[in-house]
Amino acid sequence: MVIVFVLVALLVLAVVVAANWYVWRRLFRDTTAGPGRTRRLGAALIAGGWALAVGALVAERAGAPFWLQRVLAWPGFLWLALSIYLLLAVVAGELLRPLILRLWQRRRPAETAVPQHEPVPAGGPAKAAEPPRPPAPAVEPSRRLVVSRFVAGAAAAAAVTTVGYGTYGVLRGPRVKRVTVPLAKLPRAAHGYRIAVVSDIHLGPILGRDFAQKVVDTINATQPDLIAVVGDLVDGSVKDLGPAAAPLAGLTARHGAYFVTGNHEYFSGAEQWVEEVRRLGLRPLENARTEMPWFDLAGVNDVQGESEGHGPDFARALDGRDPARACVLLAHQPVQIHEAVRHGVDLQLSGHTHGGQLWPGNLLAAAANPTVAGLERYGDTQLYVSRGAGAWGPPTRVGAPSDITVVELASRQA
Repeated sequence: MVIVFVLVALLVLAVVVAANWYVWRRLFRDTTAGPGRTRRLGAALIAGGWALAVGALVAERAGAPFWLQRVLAWPGFLWLALSIYLLLAVVAGELLRPLILRLWQRRRPAETAVPQHEPVPAGGPAKAAEPPRPPAPAVEPSRRLVVSRFVAGAAAAAAVTTVGYGTYGVLRGPRVKRVTVPLAKLPRAAHGYRIAVVSDIHLGPILGRDFAQKVVDTINATQPDLIAVVGDLVDGSVKDLGPAAAPLAGLTARHGAYFVTGNHEYFSGAEQWVEEVRRLGLRPLENARTEMPWFDLAGVNDVQGESEGHGPDFARALDGRDPARACVLLAHQPVQIHEAVRHGVDLQLSGHTHGGQLWPGNLLAAAANPTVAGLERYGDTQLYVSRGAGAWGPPTRVGAPSDITVVELASRQA
């Protein structure tokens, strides 16, 4: 098992090194006439970016001093996002490069020698005519250099613009999304009941108190009947992030706010965070159920809790309930839907995937989750997956905008 892990790690390292060498070659080596300062600066930039990125990841996981996490997080995590889109842009540039060369060649074709008939002096030609010069090459080296610089500049501009806009989208705060979910067992009196679903806020070294306040203000503006915080609230300890989470005390809903753990809570001290959110006025559902006026609301721990002996317990949360009543389950990860189906849940509310966060990360998310985002049906159970309000790692989203979802329950008797 250890050998397999080492081989996989070496393979991943080789791929990362090869990809970065390729980016360096296209952005710096191919855009310069020879060895010099620019190539060395390019190598230092790429190596330094990755050093900061690895440092940011290690500092967060190792619980380094919070000031150090904050110093490393911004440049390190932004470099992760930028490196992805530099690579994608440079690969796309391979399609652009031959097209530009071909167009240039058509606009500036090689000159063809045309014989000129000059008058011959009376004494005959002064000297033998010079042999015709060979035609100029189709593409001169200088022309290739100019094209390489243009493609590299376009790739860098595209990557920076993409990451910049994706970061602005996260820092601006999540937008409200509205979804109507009909439930067969929901009584007429509950028709139009609104649940504000928020997941993956990821308060940490980058997203702090101001971001939490934006989330709270956005949720309260929807005037929900109930608030569901479905995991991955934080990336850090209560000691470091307690002040950042303080605005959650301002969440307001007619039937209160509820919380279930996500996998990142178990990297951050889950027991302490459960007590902290309870102190802030949210009600944790740790493999538990409560009866709302018209349906049952249940919550299960995240699967990551199994490593601490506090994993999901569907039987504890769902057994013994009245099967005639509709049941809404809060569960962080979409993969928990299969247990929800077996226990007769009507609707599961989840997060975790971030919708992929950074395209084409949605393809990887789809391989690991039954649903990446949105509403889908599994037998008699419906699953709604939010893209989440914040971001993990790079504070950037591309192709997966953040959201807070207002799920409006609909009775088929209405």
